[in-house]
Amino acid sequence: MDLHLFIDNLTNPALLFFFLGIIAVQLKSDLEIPPNSSKFISLYLLFSIGFKGGLELSHSHLNMEILWSLVFGIVLATCVPVYSYFILRRKFSVENSGAIAAAYGSVSAVTFVTSISFLELENITFGGHMVAVMALMEAPSIIVGVLLMSIFKKEKQKKGDFKKVIHHAVTNGSVILILGSLAIGFLASDQQAEGITPFTTDIFKGFLAVFLLDMGITSGKKLKDFIKKGKFALGFAIIIPIINGIFVAWFSQFLTSVDGNRFLFAILAASASYIAVPAAMRIAAPKASPSLYLPMALAITFPFNITLGMPLYLYIVQNF
Repeated sequence: MDLHLFIDNLTNPALLFFFLGIIAVQLKSDLEIPPNSSKFISLYLLFSIGFKGGLELSHSHLNMEILWSLVFGIVLATCVPVYSYFILRRKFSVENSGAIAAAYGSVSAVTFVTSISFLELENITFGGHMVAVMALMEAPSIIVGVLLMSIFKKEKQKKGDFKKVIHHAVTNGSVILILGSLAIGFLASDQQAEGITPFTTDIFKGFLAVFLLDMGITSGKKLKDFIKKGKFALGFAIIIPIINGIFVAWFSQFLTSVDGNRFLFAILAASASYIAVPAAMRIAAPKASPSLYLPMALAITFPFNITLGMPLYLYIVQNF
């Protein structure tokens, strides 16, 4: 692996703020980001990346590569939960296995946003349609996870509850915002978009740094309790993302020759949802333990991807 990629990533200010959050928790500091501010920043990041993606998409011609990219994203979000579920069933209940499988089939918007910042740092281009790919991968994995639980658990899922989960998966706030921002960016002219560039671009990295500080604080609080839950969950939270990321980084060459797109596909395959899926599982799987699937995605997989995962997947993309 090219050592400078690893060093550049670890010295990225946004990532260092993430580590600062973890250190603050270990030192028992009272440092915290107010919940309302954290929610606003997460909405801003989704809005900004969606709008910029739509703007980029408006400059590109709709072709088979873009269409196949969208299809591939949906296929990933459908297949990953299936094989993940059967691996997880070796140790966990139907409900926990379904919830974790859904989380790892879905995507982390924050990991995606951090990856785009990483690409910009390395001056690597990518297609605006990748934002649409990310948005389309949210719902399918939740639906597949719920279906798996419905098939294999003794107590069948109530039709009303299933409809609520489907509705939540499709109308989830993060999905609506990213797709809506993508559409608005696509429809806006360059002149119109220039008017809000200071908001969507100039302050983006600053907000990302503050948000990662908050993620570091949250991860630090959950890490200790999670480690007590056993080696299997810890191994899954690292090994499965590595396998997914490396395979997709290699396989994506058959879909696109753009390194930035291949890298983002790998990140999407390797990431796990800790926002949309937990919210949906409160309805679909109340017996599933949030203290299991949430720390796996947030305290293990997320830090791994933004530290070691990104340079690893980019190395695969550029050398294979």
